[in-house]
Amino acid sequence: METLAIVLAVLAVVTTGALAGLFYAYSMSVMWGLAAIPEEAAAAAMRSINKKIINPWLMLAFIGSMILDAAVAVLTGNVWFWAALAVNFVGSFLVTSIVNVPMNNAVDAGKLTFAEYQPRWTRWNTLRAVASLASLALLAVGLLGWS
Repeated sequence: METLAIVLAVLAVVTTGALAGLFYAYSMSVMWGLAAIPEEAAAAAMRSINKKIINPWLMLAFIGSMILDAAVAVLTGNVWFWAALAVNFVGSFLVTSIVNVPMNNAVDAGKLTFAEYQPRWTRWNTLRAVASLASLALLAVGLLGWS
């Protein structure tokens, strides 16, 4: 069972790292790049991104990381893995579901201008990046402290 838990923990690190990188890249470059072009072009680009980002690669990191966190936490009982799961769930999944996706839907429907959308969406996305990085750090501590 220990080998399985180690493999799952490493996969949790990889998927959580991918998710953290995605959120980080958006907050530190993509959203600011879009804000620097004409608003209608930025909104059109974001609408296209919102449609294309829902794909198996995103789901592997977004949902897969939580499944892997949970599996490792259950298999090991390690408090660090439970903490990683909690931070990932609250800071990534819930924020995405409650804030970012509804904002994406509003910009997609033309109910929110890109100028209104970009700063607020970016702030919440930065929270997702920080939460994902914190979850990644908790996973690393869990792996390092594993005996």
